[in-house]
Amino acid sequence: MHAQLLLFLATAAPIVSQTVYLAGDSTMAPGGTGNGTAGWGSHLGPLLTIPVVNDAIAGRSARSYTREGRFQTIARNVTKGDFVVIEFGHNDGGTIDPATDKGRPDCPPGTYPNGTMDDSVSCQTSYNGTAETVFTYEAYLMNATLQFQELGATVIISTATPNNPWETGNFTWAPDRFVDYAGAAANATESVLVLHGQYTADVYRQMTAAQVDALFPLDHTHTSPQGATIVAQAFITALEATDSSLNEYIFRTGSRGCTRKR
Repeated sequence: MHAQLLLFLATAAPIVSQTVYLAGDSTMAPGGTGNGTAGWGSHLGPLLTIPVVNDAIAGRSARSYTREGRFQTIARNVTKGDFVVIEFGHNDGGTIDPATDKGRPDCPPGTYPNGTMDDSVSCQTSYNGTAETVFTYEAYLMNATLQFQELGATVIISTATPNNPWETGNFTWAPDRFVDYAGAAANATESVLVLHGQYTADVYRQMTAAQVDALFPLDHTHTSPQGATIVAQAFITALEATDSSLNEYIFRTGSRGCTRKR
């Protein structure tokens, strides 16, 4: 009996917790952009039953995050069964101009003759004196997603959080072009699209202007820790509206614990 137990322990697969990796900008990053702000990614952990690694970095776009090798850093740690949440958009707009753009804007997509989006176009520029080929937002997300999928990870493409929709005193919010771009990338890679921006805006819509203004202590983009908690919960609500397998690991009473990687 003792020998059989030892044999079982030697051959049984280890119980290892899956991990959720986050890639994004200051609205997701630890410490937000400083000065009393917080990124929602640091408030996601208590809402899930598996570990969260927040690799979001303030001031980054899909382009600069790629150029700095940060997707590669995540890829070195990802193993089969993990999840990667990718959320960009706040720093991806603007005109490509090496004198002023801080190396962040993506190349605008083209348009095929039938009117559909062409995400295969690229732009030529330079960054810090070095020539750079800039791709579209969709291309950056698709390339990262395919890399993680090859490693056996499940990728969730999430739309950017909204700026304060009560900033003018009246509620104003509508999806921007990056929602369409994110949707195109999710479609092309057969990954899940989480409408995080929309679900967060829906929460703000139910609040008063004063309540929402209090969540933005610095500017109209970055929230307080309390706001980050609300935004993290909105991500969970948006996630639940999808068929993502990450839904299995949403924290519910009595659900905390490790799971075996598949």
